[in-house]
Amino acid sequence: MDNFRIVIVEDVALELKGTLSIIKSDIPEATVVGTAMTESELWPLLEKNQAELLLLDLGLGGSTTIGVDICRRVRKDYPAMRILVFTGEILNERLWVDVLDAGADGIALKTGELLTRDIVLQVMEGRVPAFNQPILEKIVSRYKDSVREESDRRTSLIRYDIDEYDERLLRHLALGYTKDMISELRTMPFSSKSLEKRQQDLVSRLFPKGEQNLNVTRLVARAIELHIIDPSKIEADE
Repeated sequence: MDNFRIVIVEDVALELKGTLSIIKSDIPEATVVGTAMTESELWPLLEKNQAELLLLDLGLGGSTTIGVDICRRVRKDYPAMRILVFTGEILNERLWVDVLDAGADGIALKTGELLTRDIVLQVMEGRVPAFNQPILEKIVSRYKDSVREESDRRTSLIRYDIDEYDERLLRHLALGYTKDMISELRTMPFSSKSLEKRQQDLVSRLFPKGEQNLNVTRLVARAIELHIIDPSKIEADE
């Protein structure tokens, strides 16, 4: 790996000292050409130094949105510069998504293995997005959960003989649509009376022990329980 220059944005002096120590001892290819503790200090540094990597802390002066804004502007003004976020925001997952959307090439959390040579080189070599171990563990866990949920959903669709109209009916009932409203959807070629019969048929399939005359809320809850519909992805058809 060729040598490269780093600008660091970090507003906590002790943490900056630790970061500089890590870079000096573990990343011999890197040279720190400037450090900034505020956004106003950063822009002159970037103009003066031809750095290849920005190591960016998100929580400047108690604000996390500043870091996202910095990332977005750097990506626009210095498109070739790599951006690695090094943050103590270890629980704010939405912030991670926001900064990736703003153009960050990777995220290292200030926990666990912290900043490693491996993640820095991943970013510099273009193997992005790059994450350190704490985030990778979360990604793997979410992936496993997603695979299990999708497998459970496919099993339920087969077991309870759910077709696309059943799913659509359940999804819109979950959104509070009446059967009259659902019958007016272009994607549902059924009258409200036919939908009533379909709903009763769903009750008989999803409650095989003979529970009848259940309200819509219980039917929808059962569909969610069986992974037939996903509450995080319930949207209305046009």
